[in-house]
Amino acid sequence: MTMLIEIKPEVQAELSRQAAAQGVDVNAYAASLLEEAAHSPAAPKNAAQGETADSRRSLRDVFEAVRGLADDINFTRNPSVGRPVDLA
Repeated sequence: MTMLIEIKPEVQAELSRQAAAQGVDVNAYAASLLEEAAHSPAAPKNAAQGETADSRRSLRDVFEAVRGLADDINFTRNPSVGRPVDLA
């Protein structure tokens, strides 16, 4: 299939640079990127807000998985000032 896609000149320049780094023709490189994008699973988006399902999770939901992992660690500050220093 042949497609005609209008892209910005700076995008075209970047595609050309990346294609040259791969040692392939820019058209073949762009086609491979499109094929890869078509086959990669995308996260479902909320069309109204443009958000993925994961971005709508609350902090409580995110940290629920690590709750209780650090309950036995003492995070209080050590009041000692450290070892003595001789400035003489």
